[in-house]
Amino acid sequence: MDDAVVISDTRRWVILGCSLLAALTTTCVVSGVAYLIPSLHTDAGLSLPQASSLAAVPTIGLMIATIPWGILLDRFGERLVLMVSLSISLAGAAAAAVAAHSDSSYMVVGAALFVGGLGSGAANGASGRIVAGWFPAHRRGTAMGIRQMAQPLGIGVCALTMPAIAADHGPAAALAIPAIVTAAGLLAVAVGITDPPRRTASREAGSTPMHAPNPYRGNSFLARVHGVSMLLVIPQSMLWTFVPTWLIVAHHWSPQGAGVLITVTQVVGALGRIAAGRWSDAWLSRMRPIRVIAVAGVASMCALAVADWFDSPVAPALMAVASVISVADNGLAFTAIAEFAGPAWSGRGLAVQNTGQYLVTAATTPVLGGLIAAVGFPAAFALTALAPLVAAPLVPEEAPSRVESPGVPSPDDV
Repeated sequence: MDDAVVISDTRRWVILGCSLLAALTTTCVVSGVAYLIPSLHTDAGLSLPQASSLAAVPTIGLMIATIPWGILLDRFGERLVLMVSLSISLAGAAAAAVAAHSDSSYMVVGAALFVGGLGSGAANGASGRIVAGWFPAHRRGTAMGIRQMAQPLGIGVCALTMPAIAADHGPAAALAIPAIVTAAGLLAVAVGITDPPRRTASREAGSTPMHAPNPYRGNSFLARVHGVSMLLVIPQSMLWTFVPTWLIVAHHWSPQGAGVLITVTQVVGALGRIAAGRWSDAWLSRMRPIRVIAVAGVASMCALAVADWFDSPVAPALMAVASVISVADNGLAFTAIAEFAGPAWSGRGLAVQNTGQYLVTAATTPVLGGLIAAVGFPAAFALTALAPLVAAPLVPEEAPSRVESPGVPSPDDV
């Protein structure tokens, strides 16, 4: 076995922690502006659809860049691509904060946010490849669940800080948070990330990433996983984007109180992703848990809609439950894609996964904002439940074969 594979368990978990922080930067840069929607709506005079459109700009940048970043990941590896991409993301996030502070037009701020989104397109796929490369199959679901904590934890960081800062100092000051988090992620990559050894093993086996068999040909597994994930991200997008407005504007919560509730919800959601990963490892299945999660998503969104329609005091608790369920499937889908696509195609496979989800997020955010303005939150919650309802029967059976990444330690080596 290559000496590069023989690393300590501690080192493996440090690499995972650094990749989690790198992925957390994407969430802050892309989703952080959503937590300024109430301030942009009430203080800056933007309509809810206008503020929602500005919040979607980083997602558009990420969506455009994710597949090109995935191609580069398959060719050049994780560390180099992360260093370049996070540097671009940091430049965009910092420029957005500076532009907003200097009272530049929202077009200028939006352009900077777009650049930040472009740079954010590599971190999710790169960190997923790192997990697939350093962890064996029997621990990979759990490790990917920990890596997938980046999204809810990033949302928690933004929810706890950005609305309160915007309320006290304006949205320009709040835009510094994504830049600070991205700087920390870039430092973590520089200090702690080591590329998995599979690229060396692939070259020794005589194959090259750009000439490996296309896993999309002859089988619909990856396409169905992508489609299901695109549907299941709609409730997640609704809850992550509009719950601050729901709590602050519709239910008159303080920004601080709303931030605390959302942060607690996201922390529980992060732990839920680990539990889902452990569950999939125990079942030796990634798809069966996703099907259960989709059905639970329908029930939770319908319950939230009914509770909010009757102005029930339990509605915030049901929102928390629905939020936890809405994020539980992501790590399972990521793991299944990385395993099935293999090391030569996982960068592109995960890039397609991210692009599809962010395409849906970018497209539905303004639509959901307009829907809420037209029919109110309860009806919008109920309509959102249709997405997991459609997704549940589309979840494929387990992958016909599981691809083990070359160079990954066997269970006996860990």
